[in-house]
Amino acid sequence: MKSLGFVEVSGVVDAIDALDLMLKAANVRFVTWERKFGGRLVTVIVEGEVSAVKAAVETAVASALVPPVAHAVIANPHEEVWRLVKKSAARPQNTV
Repeated sequence: MKSLGFVEVSGVVDAIDALDLMLKAANVRFVTWERKFGGRLVTVIVEGEVSAVKAAVETAVASALVPPVAHAVIANPHEEVWRLVKKSAARPQNTV
């Protein structure tokens, strides 16, 4: 079952650190990121199997340089949630 994992941190450097931790911790795929307030808040979104996403998010929360502002795992997201995430990923400013 596909799921989504979200980790929101304060700053781009912390977001890249959290993403690196998540990708190394479990078999997840980077989907997109959202920058708000001029990059002061950054949400990193990954997808994968529920257990992998949970492990990735937990690792980022436990090991990040700065504690995340928020985090969540959504198992089997509704199709509207997928639509919003895909819309975010399609925006040119979200390329790394």
